[in-house]
Amino acid sequence: MAKSQNKPQVGSIRPRLSTCRDIAIIMGLAVWGLYAGSGFLIPLTLALLVYVLIIAVADRVAGPFVPVWLANLIGIAVVLTGLFAVMFVLGNQATQFARAVPTYETQFDSAVNRVVTLVGNDVTKFVRDHLVDIDMSTVARSAFGGATSFLNTFLLISLYVFFMMSERMIFRDKLRLAANDVKLGRELSSMMEAISHSLQAYVGVKTFVSVLTSLISYSVFRWLGLEYAETWAVLTFALNFIPSIGSIVAVVFPAMVSLVQFDTITPFLIIVLFCGTVQFMIGNFLDPALLGRSLNMSTFMVIIALTFWSAVWGVIGAFLSVPLTVCILIVFSHIPALRPVAILMSKDGELLTADPKRPE
Repeated sequence: MAKSQNKPQVGSIRPRLSTCRDIAIIMGLAVWGLYAGSGFLIPLTLALLVYVLIIAVADRVAGPFVPVWLANLIGIAVVLTGLFAVMFVLGNQATQFARAVPTYETQFDSAVNRVVTLVGNDVTKFVRDHLVDIDMSTVARSAFGGATSFLNTFLLISLYVFFMMSERMIFRDKLRLAANDVKLGRELSSMMEAISHSLQAYVGVKTFVSVLTSLISYSVFRWLGLEYAETWAVLTFALNFIPSIGSIVAVVFPAMVSLVQFDTITPFLIIVLFCGTVQFMIGNFLDPALLGRSLNMSTFMVIIALTFWSAVWGVIGAFLSVPLTVCILIVFSHIPALRPVAILMSKDGELLTADPKRPE
């Protein structure tokens, strides 16, 4: 009997209390470090994503007739010009929108009345209690404050990207030398290649899909005569990088403005039905078809990542939630002790191979 009691049970998991304590302390310090160092880490992370996007553009431009240095310059010019244009539109029209906020506040009550006539009297009290008292100036500051602050850090991000590009060719050699082990160097190089490939696929596809969605939405806004159509189109482009809720918010903002601007509810219905359908079709069919298995992450994990990074880094964290979590998943997949966690984070339990460019 004594032997049978001392025999270890197969498949039982009994982590030691000290191990759980150490893991909890490390995770707590990591979250605190992310929150406390957000002022430094957010621009650096944005610069890394911009760098990845520049590399993706440069690799596609480079060829027999285009040398590498010229392809890099083209990539830098295209990406940074696009980012500056986005920030310029948001920053330029933010002031105009803030000045028009008092006008919107006076028209908001009548807009609510028009909505109430559609949904019935049962929700009249709820709508009035929760919508009429909204401070539109606060909404405007919240919506455009992030754009203005990001415009102020654009120069810092550009400097980061410049120095990253200057060390692109020698970084792999430095990584192998720092590893001081041939096998470890190959593993680190493979991990960096997988991260770069996945981020290039994600950022490239999301940029294309977001541009397509924003162009379609912009044509609708201009056809309706919606005020600040350029701003709502740029916000549609940016919000599409936020998983799940981003596309919903991209439709809600211009739809609410149409209620305030127009005397009829027809523009509101056109924006909600047409733009909402476009967001649904592109987000559920075109986006997954283009990404394929390059973003092999669980849908539930996407929601968890969105919640976590939004709580730590705010709105910018929501934009960066998927790329950051993809990086974590790839790093975990290359560490044997953390590989089971990467499998749980993945969509189908199968992790990408060490060579991300190998055909599946």
